[in-house]
Amino acid sequence: MLGEYRIEGRRAAEIAASVESGVREGGLSPGQLLPPLRELALELGVNANTVAAAYRTLRERGVIETAGRRGSRVRQSPAGTPREAIRPEVPEGCVDISTGNPDTALLPPLHDALATAAANAARRSVLYGDPAVSERFARAARRRLDEDGVPGGPVAVTSGALDAIERVLVAHLRAGDAVAVEDPGWGSLLDLIPALGLRTLPVAVDDEGPLPGETARALREGARALIVTARAQNPTGAAVSAARAAGLREVLAGHPGTLLIEDDHGHGIVGEPLNSLAGHTDRWALVRSTAKAYGPDLRLAVVTGDEVTLDRLCGRQLLGPGWVSRLLQDAVLHLWETRAVDVDAVARSYTERREALVDALKARGVEAHGRSGMNVWVTVPDETGTVARLLQAGWAVAPGARFRLASPPGIRLTVSPLTVESAEEVGAAVAGVLRPSAARRYD
Repeated sequence: MLGEYRIEGRRAAEIAASVESGVREGGLSPGQLLPPLRELALELGVNANTVAAAYRTLRERGVIETAGRRGSRVRQSPAGTPREAIRPEVPEGCVDISTGNPDTALLPPLHDALATAAANAARRSVLYGDPAVSERFARAARRRLDEDGVPGGPVAVTSGALDAIERVLVAHLRAGDAVAVEDPGWGSLLDLIPALGLRTLPVAVDDEGPLPGETARALREGARALIVTARAQNPTGAAVSAARAAGLREVLAGHPGTLLIEDDHGHGIVGEPLNSLAGHTDRWALVRSTAKAYGPDLRLAVVTGDEVTLDRLCGRQLLGPGWVSRLLQDAVLHLWETRAVDVDAVARSYTERREALVDALKARGVEAHGRSGMNVWVTVPDETGTVARLLQAGWAVAPGARFRLASPPGIRLTVSPLTVESAEEVGAAVAGVLRPSAARRYD
């Protein structure tokens, strides 16, 4: 039925990831029929309910479709590849709060920064053989890391956070290795891992970050790497607290060989302190992108870590792009030195809108999560129906299938396009869909 491709996995998330990997790599063709539930369960040595859960996840992501007794098959145009493609069609007049983009009004103007970078280039051109990172940039980046208590280590620059994470994973892992990831978590990361031939092991999160017990389970089950979002977790807004960091450090103490990757993309837009886990394993990296503070088109991320990891990352980078443009490095350095972003004011703006939305939902009996950053996560019984009804009400939200492995269905709401007043309107609309009687009583 599947030719030479073999679906693998023992858990529903692993089976779903194996099918998605087959679709991406061409091992499973559009329209190809998948094995019946019981047949695949027997082949893998798992319960049929496990396969059913995997198929359900794949249907929610748009990777496969099921036609009753005719079975399940790969969609002709899989909507789950990549997950970012799982988004509602936004009709005219509808407010789009599904994108995860920053508020452009809070981004700094780039004219002076780019002009300064161009002037530096006019004085001295960067040539082949020059250091990949300018000395001034490296010193400034290291000083900011030191201020947040990040352990000492060399500094590298990559083209964004995902570029850095990919390079660190490739530097240490091999095909088939397992990576422990937050669930729900960043959809692009959940796409990247199977694309590298790696397996995902989901770790549940709450408002304070990954749960230590879940993290320990994933490491016991063989995860060779752990990826943690320090602050402004996407999609839940979680931020690792001091107490949670202590609990996770205790878990990592029993697994010193774990590759730890910390994603601190919220740096520059959040008020919560960094409670870093860096340095508590033999191999580690911390990544800070500029996308949320300075704009997604300023493709730059600062990376630090242990010497072996950074040496491997930089060595492989030299064989590809070589370096990230010094023009971008100089532009970011100018933004740092001129304090182009008032971090406190930006964090306060996002916090006011986020808390207004969370409070509006909770007042109407809807549980919501959004401790930091620009997103709010709401668990829902039916993603498809909820998204459709909110579109009818004038609000486009992101379906949780973009961010989930084994966690319950949900929706993500980005507060960047909202005011405090419109956040109240969104809260009322969501409550009206999920708890219509309670919403009417409140209003």
